[in-house]
Parts: sequence; C-alpha cells; structure tokens
Amino acid sequence: MIERLTRNPLALGGAFVASALLGALLFALIQAWLPGLGKRAQIERVVRDYILQHPEIIPEAIDKLRAGETVKAQQAEAEARKALPGQLAAVQKPYGSAWAGNPTGDVTVVAFMDYACGYCRASLPAIEELLSKDPGVRIVYREFPVLGPESGVAARWALAAAEQGKFRAFHDALYAEGPPSSETIAAAAAKAGLDKALAEKAIRSRPVEAEIAANHALGQKLAMTGTPSWVVGGELLYGARDYAGLAEAVAAARKAR
Repeated sequence: MIERLTRNPLALGGAFVASALLGALLFALIQAWLPGLGKRAQIERVVRDYILQHPEIIPEAIDKLRAGETVKAQQAEAEARKALPGQLAAVQKPYGSAWAGNPTGDVTVVAFMDYACGYCRASLPAIEELLSKDPGVRIVYREFPVLGPESGVAARWALAAAEQGKFRAFHDALYAEGPPSSETIAAAAAKAGLDKALAEKAIRSRPVEAEIAANHALGQKLAMTGTPSWVVGGELLYGARDYAGLAEAVAAARKAR
C-alpha cells in the first residue's frame, strides 16, 4: 500500500495530510490524558512512535477522507443538475463567434475549456469528428481558465478573437501552437489574422472580463472543478470525452427532447 501511495502524487499528498491530522489528534489526546507529560518534544515522540508502530492507520485515514470527499462531490453534482435548467439559456449562449456547427442545431454541446488543459486538447478530435458526422449539432465554446494566469490571458485573447468573428481560427491555432504563453498566443493571433490593436483593447475590456467572470460563476453553480466540462442538451458531463462518448450524449439528448 505504501509503495502505491509513493507512485501516486495525489495519494501521497493525502498521506501527508492524513499523517498531519492524525499527529495533531494524537498530540491533543495525549496532552489531555497525560497533562503531566510536559514538554512538546516528549509528546511528539510518543505520537511519532505510535504512527511508526501502526502505519496501517494512514491508508485507513486516507480511505475515510476520500469517501467523505466522494460523498460531497456526489451531493454537489446532484445540486448542479437541479440548477442546470435555470442556467441553460446562459450556458448555451455563445460569446461572439465562439461556436461551431449548425447555428439552429437541435442539440447544443457546450464545452468549458482551458488552453493549458491537456484533456481539453485530447478532446478536440472528438469535437471535430462530431461536427463532421452530425449536421444537427451546435458546439458552444466557453472560456473557463482555471490553470493559471497564462490560461487567463489566452482566454481573453480567444474572446477578443470571438468579437472579430475569428474565434475558431484562433482557438485551433493556439492549441496547435502548444501551451499558452506570450509567444504561442502571439503566433496564434497572427495565424488567425486578428487585428492586434482591436484585440489588445478587447482583452482589457469590461465585456471580456464579465464573460470570464460569468463562466466561472456558471462553473461554480454547476460543480465544475476542472476542464473539460460539458453541457450536452440538458445534461452535465465532467472530464475528457472521445467521439463515442459525445455522440452517445447527443443521442440521449435527442431522445429526451
């Protein structure tokens, strides 16, 4: 078990947190039970020796922590699905030209994405295949920068491109260039043929700032903790999807109409 934890950074982080919590709890208990024990160093030594003698309590604590987090996530997703109908109009309304496919399609697929997200990049072929095979689908792209300041800058440039009717050109070019940086954003803007002066003005504008803030607010209401996240028809999906997964969700949305 310990070997598996060391190969998993998230689990290892959880182990450190669990160890710290266990240590703090044991410290408090020992101090309460044995007030005469005195110095902190003595109590810490007792706690350390106990954990070393009973290492099985660490994975047990991690499992309990994970179970609690899973329940919380399930509850949040259930609340998000209840909230979605009231948010659907805002979710499906694109910013400028940040959409693709059939403008009057019978199913709208909304993709919340971050240009620094590898899973978003991995989902791009699935979106393209869906567009090529299903003439009744409309894709709406929502900028959802959650992976750092460079993601935020890239999102602003994408919205500036959307104002110029060149969202897809910029979107595709930036993903082709690589992770967002000043160099890749500039290269993508040039490839997309953006008016640089207009774009630089737009990225600092209130509408662009308001759009990103609105997307983050929507993401919070819909329990989106990462990218990509999706709204297909009236259904929420989380995580990367291949073509089969998106096509299945679209078919389910049509059936539910």
